Formats: sequence, C-alpha cells, structure tokens
Amino acid sequence: MTDSKNTKVIPSERKANPWRKILLELGPLMIFFAAFKFGGIFVATGAFMVAMPIAMAAAWHFERHIPVMQKVTFVIVMVMGSLTLYLENATFVYMKPTIINGLFATILTVGLLRGRSYLKVVMEAGFPQLEDKGWMVMTRNWALFFTTMALTNEFVWRIYGEDIWVNFKTFGFLPLTLIFAFAQTPIIMKYQIHEEENSDG
Repeated sequence: MTDSKNTKVIPSERKANPWRKILLELGPLMIFFAAFKFGGIFVATGAFMVAMPIAMAAAWHFERHIPVMQKVTFVIVMVMGSLTLYLENATFVYMKPTIINGLFATILTVGLLRGRSYLKVVMEAGFPQLEDKGWMVMTRNWALFFTTMALTNEFVWRIYGEDIWVNFKTFGFLPLTLIFAFAQTPIIMKYQIHEEENSDG
C-alpha cells in the first residue's frame, strides 16, 4: 500500500508558469532600457549583466530548471558585456543578439543536415506528443527565425544607431519571439500524436 504522505511533487517536475517565464525574460530587458535612459549604454550593459543572474536564480527558485538556451545566452551576455565594459566599445553589446541568434540558427541547421531535431532535445518536455516530422518542421522554422533575427539586429544597429537599437532590443525581440512561437500552433496541432492513436484497441 502506497503511503499518501510520501507522495509529493518533485521540484524538477513543477509545472512551468508561462507568464512568470515571460516576466523573468522581460525584467532584465526593462532594467537595461531604464539604465540606458539614465546612464547610457555602458551603465545599461553593467545593469543587464547584474540582472541576468538574478533572473536565472529566480527561474531556478520557481521552476527548479534553467533551459539550455538561457544558459547559453547567459554565457554570451557575460562575455560580450565584459568585453564592452573592459574595452569601452559598445560594438560588442550591439552584436550580442546577432551572435546568440546566429549560434542557435547554426546549431539547428546542423541538426537538420544530420537529419536530427536538436530543438526536440531542449523542448520535448513541453510537447511530448509531437511527431518526429513535426519536430523537423518546427526546427526548420526556428532556424529561419533565428537567422532572420540575427540579420535584423545587424541591420538595426548598423543603419539606425544606438537609440533605435535599444528600443528594438527592449520592445522588439521578445514580442516578435512570442508572436512567432504562437504562430507555430497550427504545426503543433497538425503533428500532435493523439492518445487514441496510441491505444491498442
């Protein structure tokens, strides 16, 4: 007989709160934006570097899990931010989104060329009932999206300058990512494995 008192939720299995995840993503961006308005790009870079580990610590506290993509982003933020402050050259922080998105696009594309979906490796827990073909389609779409965002970042900071780039980084990247993610819903619905298909009867 199973003792009900011993039945408890394992922290790593806590259900993720999507709104909390968005707030944790948005928090460091808003700090970056506010610090830029009051102190300029170098102050904003330092503030963002402080806000990132705090946001990650909060994510771990609530979710007991930090996504691989967020870990990679954190490392790049720390490296590029440090170069920006040490060399007093804002080019490094301007190019940070380009490097992050370009890296993700490259990893996903390499996976596609090898006939594998690396997106599935990091996101399968959220969509456990998705067919392999669906994962390949999703991987292709996200690879194209990351490529587009990398090119867009380069275009904005090189053509329009610092002020517009900061506005785009703060109010453009996350909303565009969320819109694109929601736009993948038809693919998820199309390639979803229904329970009745897996039944023996």
